Amino acid sequence: MEELLKIMNEKITPEKSDLVKLRSVNDLRKTMDGYFARLKEAAETRNRKIAWCTSVGPAELLYSMGFEVYFPENHGAMLGAGKNADKYIPTAVAHGYSPDICSYLTSDIGAFLQNETPLQKSGFASVPKPDILVFNTNQCREVEDWFSFYGRHFNVPVVGIHTPLSISDLNQEIIKSVADQYHRLIPELEKVAGKKFDIDSFSERVGLSHDGCVLWKKVLQKAKHIPSPINFFDSAIHMGPIVVMRGTRDAVDYYKILLAELEERIDNKISAVPDERFRIYWEGMPLWYKLSNLAKLFAKLNTCIVASTYCNSWVFDDLDPQNPFESSALAYSKLFIVRSDSVKENVLEGLLHEFSIHGIIYHESKTCARNSNNRFGLQNRLFNQTGIPYLEINGDLSDPRCYSEEQSIIAIETFIDQLSGQLTNSRI
Repeated sequence: MEELLKIMNEKITPEKSDLVKLRSVNDLRKTMDGYFARLKEAAETRNRKIAWCTSVGPAELLYSMGFEVYFPENHGAMLGAGKNADKYIPTAVAHGYSPDICSYLTSDIGAFLQNETPLQKSGFASVPKPDILVFNTNQCREVEDWFSFYGRHFNVPVVGIHTPLSISDLNQEIIKSVADQYHRLIPELEKVAGKKFDIDSFSERVGLSHDGCVLWKKVLQKAKHIPSPINFFDSAIHMGPIVVMRGTRDAVDYYKILLAELEERIDNKISAVPDERFRIYWEGMPLWYKLSNLAKLFAKLNTCIVASTYCNSWVFDDLDPQNPFESSALAYSKLFIVRSDSVKENVLEGLLHEFSIHGIIYHESKTCARNSNNRFGLQNRLFNQTGIPYLEINGDLSDPRCYSEEQSIIAIETFIDQLSGQLTNSRI
């Protein structure tokens, strides 16, 4: 997480950009430091069991059973932000992993095989040894293969939930199927945790997760204000607690702080990008290794990326402590990435309207097909429905070798210039 926070803590001079730093980044650091301190203590003392979990996996269930929870996808983002992914990926490729699959996976496994991790800067000897690995395939099928590598290496159980893909009708049959899979995890979790499942503890964690997600949604919705007090690059960093501490009081407490600062910014007419002129929607994964550069570029162009599919993917406000299993199944199957293109188009159309979007940028991520929604014509259909222009840029979430910065800068500057021309013409 240190590498991610470093991006937002970089000294920004007027010559570089006019980005306005959020004060809450200091509270974010404390919150994330607390998370990693608990994880480190568990790894060193083994006084609590450690479960690995996918980013949209059953974290609430794991926390309710007393596990400390580690998220390899967060580690993958740290490797990307640290600009080291391309150092590690070839090692995974040499061990039989394709360079075309998820670069989170290949960089993470490659770093492990090289016995390196950014967590060593925080005193970890290595990534925390798991007692069990728990996945949900709602993000992608690679997570099962990813966790299986570590299951074999550490000789520990790997269990998971298989969520249907391309869901149009999120019906009761699907919800029941996923909820039943939650139930089937419990005996294995009890065996590893050495304690019985407690429905009240699970309900409490689901309630905390709901509250954190509602606050996170309110944070993101503050960007509807013109000008916006927060941009995509801020959100990509400040989403840390809702990913790794979903179901904890820590996440709830942090988002109250961040939300209060954004409300204060609005009251004081402070925007993330001074002189905001254009409002952009970012569709696809972040380019972790270029967050700072892109943030400065868009600020220079008086452009704010005010909304994104990625950050909205951690809004699980359907969670209900009164109905923890079925509501968890609903929330994690309602996720944008598992929906059909027709549903995605409707969701995007609504967001474009809500956030007063002038243009869309689609990031075609080389190794993340599931999070690249411009491969099967959705971008053209959405343009025909809304008339909102779009730009496609090629890159990757972690592997910088897939990204041409020079070409992308030219494309982005040209796109914003075209938006400027359209805006001028519309006023004539």
